[in-house]
Amino acid sequence: MSDQATRDRYWKANLRLMAICLVIWFVVSYGFGILLVDFLDRFQLFGYPLGFWFAQQGSIYTFLGLIFFYAWRMNKLDREHDFHEE
Repeated sequence: MSDQATRDRYWKANLRLMAICLVIWFVVSYGFGILLVDFLDRFQLFGYPLGFWFAQQGSIYTFLGLIFFYAWRMNKLDREHDFHEE
């Protein structure tokens, strides 16, 4: 397989991963923190309404989790496409 084809597959996988992370980021921050806050506030988490918790704490934890997930997945993609560093 040509070098350009390998780069194209790597780039497409990278774009797909970024799109997934951005969708999760949007759903958690905008969807759970603003759009669905009234519905989520019916439930409690650690004594706080769930919509409020997502707006204040949950989105931050989700973002941190996304950062670690993205780094782990990109390292795996680098190895799969032989772009990793030794």
